[in-house]
Amino acid sequence: MPTATSCLTCSPKWRPFLLTTFINRPALGVSPPGDWTELLNGQLLSVAPLGMKQVQTMACGSCTIENGLKAMFIAHERRRRGGAPPTPEEMSSCMCNLPPGSVDITILSFTGASHGWTLGAQAASHASWQQKLDFRSMKWPVVDFPCLKYPLEEHERENRLEEGRSLSEVADKIEQYKKDGRPVAGCCVEPVQSAGGDNHASPWFFQQLQQICKENGVALLMDEIQTGCGSTGKFWAHEYFHFPEPPDIVAFGKKMLTGGFYYREEMRPQEPFRIFNTWVGDPSKIVLLRAVLSAIRDEHLLDLVSDTGGHLLKGLRELELKYPFYASNARGLGTLCSLDFPNTSERDQMIIGLRNRGVNTGPGGERSLRLRPSLTFTKGHADIFLEILESTIQNNCNL
Repeated sequence: MPTATSCLTCSPKWRPFLLTTFINRPALGVSPPGDWTELLNGQLLSVAPLGMKQVQTMACGSCTIENGLKAMFIAHERRRRGGAPPTPEEMSSCMCNLPPGSVDITILSFTGASHGWTLGAQAASHASWQQKLDFRSMKWPVVDFPCLKYPLEEHERENRLEEGRSLSEVADKIEQYKKDGRPVAGCCVEPVQSAGGDNHASPWFFQQLQQICKENGVALLMDEIQTGCGSTGKFWAHEYFHFPEPPDIVAFGKKMLTGGFYYREEMRPQEPFRIFNTWVGDPSKIVLLRAVLSAIRDEHLLDLVSDTGGHLLKGLRELELKYPFYASNARGLGTLCSLDFPNTSERDQMIIGLRNRGVNTGPGGERSLRLRPSLTFTKGHADIFLEILESTIQNNCNL
């Protein structure tokens, strides 16, 4: 696999640019380097979700979501003005946080969501009190995310009813907030709720959600910060949903080494300095991303993740059948897998026990154990993990 240092030993024509990139971090918001467009086209846009040709870099996941929310607000208000520029009254009133320039528009989000730690992102997050306690938050609409039964293929009827209930609540909230004079400008959702407990929903649910948003002039932001870059077996998890058209915004971060979001043309602000900060990302991370993307392509890692993920999930389901009193709800896409335990305490004891045996896992929701192996995780690695997982279950159950 290419290493970070290999990025510095490439062809001579690249070396001056790479040295400049790593030594002198440019303020991309005002003075991007001359090769910045070439770098974006060659790397980030080479893996853009189908139908998306615009990208905005950011430094981290939280500021990605924060600015994605702003992009949805800006687009909503531009449509309200009929494409006209803001009025002098709007520009002056917003300086004092007053209408008509400061508007009471909202973002719809779901229970169990985790979108980040800045003020707007945490207002759309509902997975952890640590994200929200003591902070001023917005009174934005929150809808119950579908609580599905697993395995999904064995509970299609019950799950469809549950998803329909959630979708009805989405439509009702949008209508209610519109009547209250606080219209919903955007909807923020994860393809798989990660920190909230690896909660899944069907392609039908997401297709219907997109349709409801479209019918009501609500932008749809798919938060792929945790699920993007291959861990589900597809580069973007929302590829599983077969949307008839691209989402309005797709956010990325973490394994992509940089934050940022892809967006549809209509999400682009018309005025300068609307989506802005000094750095707006870091070109050196895009250089390192070259090595990551090369490895994914050259070593066929998406195929590996799919193959290994199926093997891993099969092993998890065998364990829940063997220890039904302790483990349940094995689920996953690719190697982005999870398993539930009886309660928070038992789950935490599993995390500690696995760590003491050399395996790092993480918590999700109230009682879920999250698995987030690297893209190079193989069936052999999965077998070693499953053996350690079973011995940890036996130890915790005094078996």
